[in-house]
Amino acid sequence: MAKPYIGGQAVVEGVMMRSPKSFVVVVRRPDGRIAVREQPWETLWPKLTPLRWPFLRGAVVLAESLHNGFSALKFSAEHALPEEEGGQGAEAGAGTSLFLALGTVMAVGLFMAAPHLLTYGVGRLLGIPMDTQSAQFQLVDGLFRVVILVGYILAISGTKDAGRLFQYHGAEHKTIWAYESGGPLTVENARKFSTLHPRCGTSFLFVVVALAVVVHLALIPFLPRLHPDPLPNTLLMMLVKLPMLFPIAGLSYELQRLSARDGSPAFVRLLVRPGLWLQRITTKEPTDDQLEIAVLALERALAREEGRSKAPDGVAVYPDFAVAASL
Repeated sequence: MAKPYIGGQAVVEGVMMRSPKSFVVVVRRPDGRIAVREQPWETLWPKLTPLRWPFLRGAVVLAESLHNGFSALKFSAEHALPEEEGGQGAEAGAGTSLFLALGTVMAVGLFMAAPHLLTYGVGRLLGIPMDTQSAQFQLVDGLFRVVILVGYILAISGTKDAGRLFQYHGAEHKTIWAYESGGPLTVENARKFSTLHPRCGTSFLFVVVALAVVVHLALIPFLPRLHPDPLPNTLLMMLVKLPMLFPIAGLSYELQRLSARDGSPAFVRLLVRPGLWLQRITTKEPTDDQLEIAVLALERALAREEGRSKAPDGVAVYPDFAVAASL
């Protein structure tokens, strides 16, 4: 019997783990207690079965991951932030939700609109004619996407809170490796694994960026001009690229899953390799306390997935890891 597919995410002082049916967030509070939230994985558009087919499911999984990931981050902020940094409870959660919503809008602008407009602007500034439909334009646009992605990751890596978040990211990966290896799901076993994982969101972002260059090169030069003037045509083509993101995300999802399998094609492994390099920035070696959080989150998610959990949906707070792990 195949093992359930497990994914995860680092949150503020904690880890989220998900299986096909379960969704668990575990956070260590400032007072040392451990907050655990357990619930079913919230599926978007469950009745639209075709959206679960290969090459279509990637965009849906991305939407679900953003939706549930925002929820996990909001929960972690409510429990992990000391009162002097924003307070626990509704105000901290509401502020986090607004921040994440604005962050999503900014991310679309940063990774989709900015490279396109920069390419047009640089061409005009240097006097190099680059038609929006040309292969040259798409190559420069793709280069800007890669530079912005790497620059963004480097920029956030220098922030105050990034270090601990990246440690929890490493704890998440180590724990998933321990589970996938078939060994015991313990801190001691998880400790020996790598912090790098081929199915990481960092790798996924790079695959999306790289694949977008290929798709844009293959399709956009053959599209008709949408306006005779260069600037309006450039802006309209930028809007054409936005819906292309969904099939690109779908294909990227399938390629990333394929890369994690034994014997995956060499070109797929080559495609995800730069994403693994980027994970050397976005993951750090965790402490045992952080591994405890990741192990607990995954164990609770598996218990719910396998029907052996006795915990009801909702939030529970435990005095320490030993008590939480004993239930």
